[in-house]
Amino acid sequence: MAFKHYILVCGGTGCESSKADDIYRNLITEADNQGVKQEVQIVKTGCFGFCEAGPIVKVLPEESFYVHVKPEDAKEIISEQVIKGREVKRLLYKGENPQVKKLAADDIEFYQKQVRVVLRNCGVIDPENIDEYIAREGYAGLEKVLFDWTPEKLIEEMKVSGLRGRGGAGFPTWLKWDLARKATGEVKYVICNADEGDPGAYMDRSTIEGDPHSVIEGMITAGKAIGSHQGFVYIRAEYPLAIERLKKALFQAEEYGLLGKNILGSGFDFNIEIRLGAGAFVCGEETALIKSVEGNRGMPVPKPPFPANKGLWGMPTIINNVETFANVPVITSRGGAWLAQIGTAGSKGTKVFALTGKVKNSGLVEVPMGTTLREIIFEIGGGIKNGKKFKGIQTGGPSGGILTEKSLDIPIDFETLTANGSMMGSGGMIVMDEDDCVVDVARFYMEFCVDESCGKCSPCRIGTTQLLHHLEKIAGGEGTEEDLDKLEVIGKAMNMASLCVLGQSAPNPTISTIRNFREEYLEHIRDHKCRAGKCKKLVTFSIDPVKCLGCSVCAKKCPTKCITQEDPAKYPGRKKAPYIISPEKCVKCGECLKSCKFNAVLKG
Repeated sequence: MAFKHYILVCGGTGCESSKADDIYRNLITEADNQGVKQEVQIVKTGCFGFCEAGPIVKVLPEESFYVHVKPEDAKEIISEQVIKGREVKRLLYKGENPQVKKLAADDIEFYQKQVRVVLRNCGVIDPENIDEYIAREGYAGLEKVLFDWTPEKLIEEMKVSGLRGRGGAGFPTWLKWDLARKATGEVKYVICNADEGDPGAYMDRSTIEGDPHSVIEGMITAGKAIGSHQGFVYIRAEYPLAIERLKKALFQAEEYGLLGKNILGSGFDFNIEIRLGAGAFVCGEETALIKSVEGNRGMPVPKPPFPANKGLWGMPTIINNVETFANVPVITSRGGAWLAQIGTAGSKGTKVFALTGKVKNSGLVEVPMGTTLREIIFEIGGGIKNGKKFKGIQTGGPSGGILTEKSLDIPIDFETLTANGSMMGSGGMIVMDEDDCVVDVARFYMEFCVDESCGKCSPCRIGTTQLLHHLEKIAGGEGTEEDLDKLEVIGKAMNMASLCVLGQSAPNPTISTIRNFREEYLEHIRDHKCRAGKCKKLVTFSIDPVKCLGCSVCAKKCPTKCITQEDPAKYPGRKKAPYIISPEKCVKCGECLKSCKFNAVLKG
């Protein structure tokens, strides 16, 4: 059935938290109430990627791109656009140029340098409708794999594509599959790692929410390649929407004969089960993940043997993350050479990043490998918020390093990021500005690693605790230059001796900031000063008696009642005496600074 209008409503977790579900229901209700439900199809999609502008509603065929939509706007969208043919101008995305009347999605700078391969269906299809996935080449590649290609041919296409694992290590996907195919075992397993745990990262969650069948198809294909008939999706329990949509997709795939016994009459069997993770960051490491799937405590084990030879229940097992599997259907349907034309010589294809922090346009970004950090931050991301100065960018989550302005023009690929003191990781990108303190950032990541260390090996268990101890000393104004030396020595020992990548890479944020921002560490140590004002023990608040008008707002906001009014006798001729802060009682919360409208509160 043809419709006059198609309305796409972002149904990702971010927009759902801002009442996108209410927008979707209201649009359906209004279409019915206004008598046009036969003329418009309303679809709840996955994430559009442009999270900063959400909730997003897109209307076709006019390419109207509505941002920051509210549930009450549904009535106007139906009455104006669907019935009268007029766009709701106040909701249109216009960018920063007030002269621009309208920007279609393809014209928005956020999207212009992106190449959406993994996210090809996110924001386009209803993720809960298998027919829409099939209409966009879905399962077409699987048909080839089942009937036309041998496992050797399939692995050769993967090799031609140059696809490397997107979970962080960048291991060639074809080689991992080939090792498992050749390994000896009564049964073999395929595991999808959907347990992303990096702070600020949501690439895999959004992919499953917006296009779960691409992951399912990728897993079935991997099963065919290595001779496996059983797959598991290991996904963290904190992703309820992704889990719900994945369950529906699995049911639909089985209903259509695309999963289970004798898939499409090919004689090949493959099943997929879901395993919920409890939020342990260490279970992102493949051997710890395997232990968790087996029902044991998630703790890594020494390698070799590698999972491809001896993994789940001692059998050959391949583990790839969501993004890796989502690439596979494109390779099988279009050919490995198609993907290989994108990216760099050593890093083919695209990479999805979760761009967050002090950037104007936060969201999901998918760019060709080789794109520079400058392009992502200042063109796609729109630059730094509030006119602040760029300070650094954290790539690779708690395992990565913080890169500075001198690295803005390096191409993003596996080797280049590592050579510059960071790493690709799973795809988290956190932008920092001049108001961020690198000591505080390093302390935050180390605190995270202390909490997430499984404690199995002493280099990680003791090393992370010691690194945190020295960072807290420096942040508290009690550090010495000797602490900097100790941080580097301990970090090197952890890198060499820890059992798994968590411990080996945990020192990276600390070591990278010492190397790139040593003078800021020395300010904390020598001058007992935090230039960003984030290290509370090094911050003092005071009130300028000249600027203070005695309005008492700061005193009312103070939770510890450490702000009192001075003796009026000291200020003859003034209507009200100024206020003063008692440093002994001040907890450095900053409420006084936020509440003062006269800039009388000073932070130093």
